[in-house]
This record gives sequence, structure tokens and C-alpha cells, in this order.
Amino acid sequence: MVDGADRAVGRGVVGADGLAFGSASGSAQPRRSESATPPAEATANKPAGQRWYRRERAEGRLGSDPHPSTHRGRAGRGGRRAGEPDAGLWFRLVDRDRRLLVLLAEHKVLTTNQIAAIEFLSVRRAQDRLRHLRELGMVFAFRESYLRGGTSQTRFALGYLGARVIAAQRAEKPPSPKAYTESLERLALWPKLDHQLGVNDFFCALAARRNPARLREAGRSDEVSGLTQWWSEHRCTEFFWKYLGGGRDARLRPDGYGCWEEHGRTVRFFLEHDTGTESLAKVTNKLDDYAAFPTGAFGVLLFSVHSARREHALRVALRRALPGGDPGFVIATAARDGNTFRNTDGPAGPVWGLWTPAGGDSVPRRHRLAELPQRGPSVAHRASNASQPLNEAAFDSNDREMSRLINTPQPEPAHPAGYGDDDDDLDDMTLYDDTDDDDVYRVPTDLARPGAKRPLRTRWAA
Repeated sequence: MVDGADRAVGRGVVGADGLAFGSASGSAQPRRSESATPPAEATANKPAGQRWYRRERAEGRLGSDPHPSTHRGRAGRGGRRAGEPDAGLWFRLVDRDRRLLVLLAEHKVLTTNQIAAIEFLSVRRAQDRLRHLRELGMVFAFRESYLRGGTSQTRFALGYLGARVIAAQRAEKPPSPKAYTESLERLALWPKLDHQLGVNDFFCALAARRNPARLREAGRSDEVSGLTQWWSEHRCTEFFWKYLGGGRDARLRPDGYGCWEEHGRTVRFFLEHDTGTESLAKVTNKLDDYAAFPTGAFGVLLFSVHSARREHALRVALRRALPGGDPGFVIATAARDGNTFRNTDGPAGPVWGLWTPAGGDSVPRRHRLAELPQRGPSVAHRASNASQPLNEAAFDSNDREMSRLINTPQPEPAHPAGYGDDDDDLDDMTLYDDTDDDDVYRVPTDLARPGAKRPLRTRWAA
């Protein structure tokens, strides 16, 4: 049994929890605050680990003080308090960064080379800036490891803070951290990742012509020709299917939709990017959806395939799927394994072979993208800004004229004179003399003057 004197002595000991009790006489001392500095002798007698624990515990409690001292300001030892937003994060970004974040939000993933091609003068400069954006949490980077060693090129997606910034810019609810982390994990293991990178490679090769850094270096900052519209598969589905065509039988889901302007000509196109993983029967079955849709009123259909052998097989399959019949829209094919595709102007160069019902399975003549028949609505250019990069020629989803074009049956498009014959009969005059040229938007003449300097050529990566 412990007597009262022993209990009094016990109360005079400073406990490990930092509470100071009274003396042996029983007189009570004021209770010491945990955040207050302990007596020097008590601190000296404590082990170093115990002193560290007490200090961290006290400093951690300071961050949750409901009445913080004014001299500390908003930031403590670790910067902002937990949950406090960084309102200045958007203003630490330049327009180039903002365009990149919007493109990542729209097209999911881009490689270092693709980003360098459309925004930077060199890959090295792109790597340095992307490293900074990654440290800020704006982008998320990942690689794929190969079984025989080595890794793929770095892929970049929109980071969580980048997603919050884009959501704030669009007045949308930001994603939760857990849900967004899961979406990034799914993206890294997405079975269609290589296909998506191939589609983005196609459009980035076209967008490289409008690289702002290269245009400034060449003194052509005001040029608007090149790729003036780039829609992802998701955007195409929303516009052509769900928003305006949801009640139709056609379920149009192209891999992308774009608009190419060069030397006064405007060619809008749907892209089908083929990697050889689908059967040709499945590829040609997509023609039914394009035939049930007013495709000719919005552009030509491009098939980009991985090899010349695949292109020949595709043209044979097209002839069998459409025996002697006109699909009602223009079809062109190209193979990505040719030297012409890689070493000239990429998909903008003379790589496209027009397919005609009466034509052969081979391609005797190739045409530039701008030489293809002009199809699509006439749309005035929007002002270029960082919130909608590469979409100056895009049409508004609320435009009633666009709704009328989709929901009204369209007559068969008038082909140029000689179209439908052999490719040998398609000369330059024929291709530049479309009957519907008057209904197509033209680039201002000062942007397509005959003496204008040609843009720098960019290498197209297969």
C-alpha cells in the first residue's frame, strides 16, 4: 500500500507527457502548456529522441491552431497549410505550358518527341521544361520497360494538379485524388496506349508545321496555315454521335478529326489509324457507319496503315466491300513504312493514294494532303488562345448549321471531273478544281502568297 507521502513525491516528478505536478508539500503549480518551452534542467535530463518527439509534437500542433499568430502569416515551416490551395500556380505557367496542359487533357498522352515537335526548338529544351512541370505536379511521366532491356520514350499525361488547374479554368468539378490516381494507373496499362500514341503521332507531325517557337524564329508568328483543327476520338464521339447524331443509326467513332490548310486550300478529314491488330473485315465494316452518316459534308476519310502490304490488302478489301459502288465520300490511303512518309512532310506530303471504285488495288500516284478533294463546311477562324490550341477552324457544337448538316440527308458529293477513273487521270488541275470550292473556307491570300517562305521540314517518326 502506498501512503500519502509517496503519492506526494510522485506528483513532484515531471512526466514523459510534459505535465509538471506540485511539490511534496502538495501545493499545486500552474499546469505547463505542451507548446511552452520546458525548464532548461528538465530538457537537459531528457534523452535526445524524447526532446525531438516533444518538439515535433508541439510544432505539429501549431499548424492546427484555430487562432494563428499574425506574424507567422499563411506559411509555416512547410509552406502552405494542408488543404490550402495554391492560387498562384496557374500564373507560374507560360502560354506554352497552358497549351500543353490542354492538349494532354484532350488527347491523354504525348511523348517527349511529340511535345518537342509542336512546342519547342529542341528535345533538350522540352526535357528541361517537362522536368520542371513534373516537379510542380502539372504532368505525370511514365515509361514502359522492355523484356529484352531498356525502356520506351517517356510518356506524359496530365498530373493531378494539372487536372485541377484545367478543371478550375473550365469551371468544372475537379477529380478526387484517388479516382485520378486510378485513371493514371489504367492509362499506363491501357491496351490501346500504342494506338493512341500512333494517332497523336500523326497529328503532332502535322502540328509541327505550326510550332510557335519555330514560327517566331522564322519571323512568321502570324501564320495560320497548317493544322487548324484537332479533335480526339472522345470529342468526335460527343459531337458526331452523342450530341448531334445520337438518334441516327450511324455510330461514327473516328480516331480523330482534323482540318489541314495549305496554299489557300482547306481539307477536312476523318482519320482511321490502323496498326494491323484488327481484321480487314472489321476495318471495312466501319464504312457502313460512314455511309449512313453525311461524311462527305464534313470531310474525306483517311486510312493510315502501318505497311505497304497492309495498304494493298486494305484496298482489295475495300473493292470487295464496295463492289462497283460509290461510297458517297472520298477515301484515301497511306502506308507509314515508306521513306517518303518519313523523310518529307510526313502525312502532309505526297503519300496519299485516292481509292476509287473503278481504280486498281495498287496506287500509281500519290498526292499531298492539301491536294485531296476539299470537303467540309466553311467556318470562320476563331482567335488563337491557350485554352483551345490547334482549333482555330473548329466549329461550335451549338451551331445550328452543323446540326442541320448532320441531321439532314445529304446529296452525293459532286466529284471533280475525272474522279472515279484511274488515278493516272487525276492531274493537278483536276484536284484543284473541285466543284464545291466556293463553299469551302479559304486561307487569306496574304498567308498563302506565292513568294512566302516554306516552313521548316520536320521529320515524321513512324
